[in-house]
Amino acid sequence: MIRVFVVAPTPMMRAGLQTMLTTATMQVVGEAAEPASLTAEMPDIDVIVVAEEKILEDVARAIHSTRSEGTIAIVVLSNSSEYPASVLRRLSLSGWSIVPLDVSTARLQAAIVAAAQGFVTIPAPAAEHILGQRVPVEVMQVDAPGEPLTMREQEVLEMLSRGLSNKMIARRLSISEHTVKFHVSSIYTKLGAASRTDAVSRGVRRGLITL
Repeated sequence: MIRVFVVAPTPMMRAGLQTMLTTATMQVVGEAAEPASLTAEMPDIDVIVVAEEKILEDVARAIHSTRSEGTIAIVVLSNSSEYPASVLRRLSLSGWSIVPLDVSTARLQAAIVAAAQGFVTIPAPAAEHILGQRVPVEVMQVDAPGEPLTMREQEVLEMLSRGLSNKMIARRLSISEHTVKFHVSSIYTKLGAASRTDAVSRGVRRGLITL
C-alpha cells in the first residue's frame, strides 16, 4: 500500500485529489493546506503530492527538518517543469515526479507509483531539457495519459500471462528489472488491477492478450 499525503491550498483540490488517489493499492493518509502540517505525519508517508509549486520550497524545508530525506518521494502538479525540477534535484528523495495541472487520474496514479519505486518521471515535452542535466535517480518519460497500454507494456503483459518473473522479463526484453517493475505498476494502474493475475485477467477480457 502506497501512503500518500496531499498538500493543496483549497478544500476542493484536496477532496478531488483524495478521490483520484483512493485505490486498492494507494491510500491518502493525510491532507493539509500548508506544508507545516507534514512534520507530525512524516513517518507514515511514502509520497507527498504537492498541488501548488510555489509551496514546494516549504515542503522541502519540512522534509529536511524532520530528517526524512531519502525515505520520501514527491509528486508535483505544475505546468512548468523547470522550477520544480530545480527544487526537487536539491533534495535527497527516494523518487520524484512532475505532472501537468490537468493530469488524468491514470497518469497521476502512475506517476505516484513510479516515484514510490524510486523513479523520476517528467512530462515528455520537458524530457529533452531535463535529461540534458544530471539527475539523482533513474529517469523515465511518462508520455500518455489514459487507458491504452504502450507497446512495451503490451509485451510485458503478454509475458506476465506466461507466468514469467520480473527477472525473466528483463532478460527477454534486455531492460533492467527495475524498469520491468515500473511497467508492471503502470499496467496495474491503467487496467485497474490489484495483482499480476488480475492484470492478466483484465487484459484477456479487454482483448489485449490471449491465453
